Amino acid sequence: MNLVSSYVILYPVIVSIIWIISSIFFSIQQHTVPLINDHKGQPDELVSVLVPAHNEGQTLSGVVESVASLHYQNIELILIDDGSDDDTLAVMHQLATAHANRCAIKVVPVSPNRGKANALNQGAKVAKGEILLCLDADCYVDADVITPMLARFYDDPKIGAVAGKPIVRNRTSLLGRLELLEYIGVIDIIKRGQAFLTGHITTVSGVVVAYRKAALADVGWWNPAALTEDIDVTWRLYQHQWQVRYCPEAVAWILVPEHVMALIRQRQRWARGGFEVLWNNKSLFLKGPLSAQWLLLDMVLSNTWALACAFVLLFYIFTILFTQTLILDGVVLFLLLLISLIQFIIGFADSRQSDFISWQDLLLLPVYIIFYWFINLSSCLTALASFFLDPHRHGTWQSPDRGL
Repeated sequence: MNLVSSYVILYPVIVSIIWIISSIFFSIQQHTVPLINDHKGQPDELVSVLVPAHNEGQTLSGVVESVASLHYQNIELILIDDGSDDDTLAVMHQLATAHANRCAIKVVPVSPNRGKANALNQGAKVAKGEILLCLDADCYVDADVITPMLARFYDDPKIGAVAGKPIVRNRTSLLGRLELLEYIGVIDIIKRGQAFLTGHITTVSGVVVAYRKAALADVGWWNPAALTEDIDVTWRLYQHQWQVRYCPEAVAWILVPEHVMALIRQRQRWARGGFEVLWNNKSLFLKGPLSAQWLLLDMVLSNTWALACAFVLLFYIFTILFTQTLILDGVVLFLLLLISLIQFIIGFADSRQSDFISWQDLLLLPVYIIFYWFINLSSCLTALASFFLDPHRHGTWQSPDRGL
């Protein structure tokens, strides 16, 4: 029991320190190490922008407007309606007509609803560009989102995907503001740390990611059977010796769930996708590159930590019930809070300008630590049970929670 308790305490501390230090060096590297070839001075190649949507009639105008306003001019926009029940398809045709003088727009209807991966595959069939920028229908992108992504592709012909940085824009509730903290202090920090330490990241972010079409063709395109197509395709790229880069300069503003149950369902889906990746890529533990082995090992350790955490929590609750004593280690709590504070301050420093955040947002940090610990722990455990009880579950779309 002491060994398990030590693991529960030490694992997040050690991992946080690793990610903090690595993210600092990643930021230094981004400012001091030039790209080998950024293709400056060469003609702009065609970039195909794919936007799959299911029941997104109310949100599509934002992403189409932002794409039509990009500084990079040589683009085509492909809107894919995946069996929507609302007016999504009609809205797509209206937007295509309204913005026809700003960029070429194609509308691809797909029926019935078979999930995001299938919708992307259908959109890719009509795409003429060799680079595919994939965006979620609820986001809008920075006007300079394409150029830094292209620079990564030009830098290395073996780069198959470049992941951008999502930024939370709906902050009208406590939950939305907590998710803002997570994206700047956890998700972004981890991606920066992974990118510096291993040269890889665990997964691209499906909301804003660019792919080399040749790389997608090499791995068999997106897998409609995968619950999380972005995690799945990331690791199939690795299996075929393609590289994936993180580009925090490529920004997309996103909507996040502002209802607790919707958030839990989202995290369960993410965790389930992670378990699928572990199972489908278990062979890389023995014959894969060291960078992939380290990322997979971290996934195993984090899931093992969740199980150990649940066990310790139950043991702690029973101890309190039977002994009528509350035991809290003040040193341990202080250490965890200190590490978390440092991590979020670094995330704040890196994201302050792009994310439009203030120091006051950090006042929610204690609430974040307690609340999200329970959310992510419960999501991980239920996703693990789902993975073993229903291993053949396929990805489909449901009407999303777009906040308050």
